[in-house]
Amino acid sequence: MRILVVDDEANIRDQLSALLVKQKYIVDTAADGEKALDRIFEQPFDLIILDIMLPKTNGLSVLREIREAKMRTPVLMLTARSRIDDRVMGLDEGADDYLPKPFSASELLARVRALLRRASEHARPVLETGKIQLDTVSREVRADGEAVELTPKEFAILEFLLYNKNRAVSRFSLAEHVWGEDFDPFTMSNTIDVHVRNLRRKICDFDGNVVRTMRGIGYIIKDESL
Repeated sequence: MRILVVDDEANIRDQLSALLVKQKYIVDTAADGEKALDRIFEQPFDLIILDIMLPKTNGLSVLREIREAKMRTPVLMLTARSRIDDRVMGLDEGADDYLPKPFSASELLARVRALLRRASEHARPVLETGKIQLDTVSREVRADGEAVELTPKEFAILEFLLYNKNRAVSRFSLAEHVWGEDFDPFTMSNTIDVHVRNLRRKICDFDGNVVRTMRGIGYIIKDESL
């Protein structure tokens, strides 16, 4: 799942990114409201963590534009602890939850899980093929009922391929989705191959060649049951 973190304080962005990546989420960031809107309208996100006090376009204005565009993406607002009016306005504008600064890592992750779980009530949170199951909410992978430990990048690759099951995914699309701003088209191909090879090593004993190579294109997960 992809999360957008919007905050003008670089240390907060970095801390939140590191925390969320460790939980196997794909994270994009923005330092002001204008860049946030550009990112939001460029690609879909599963959750937006949005600070209210932002340069150029404040968080409330960003939220208003999101909701006016009929986007239902869950939004977790970050507010100063003393600014009660901001919290009220945020909820009135369509925020799904708010978290006053400073906050603990455990509380933030609990709010994130709750919002993603709520958003997935109308969608099946478990992606699967054969004996492989990936839970997009708990961030767990099971193969034939046994837990499989994946790195954040391996998890993101498997999740993206499962979302696109029975469709060939190019290396470029995979790199762009999983690595985001760190994507380097000149060196990424070998990096992707290494991560896919490691992913296969962890799951192939349970279900054969789950991730197949499409020569000259990229990769595909085929589900013969569909």
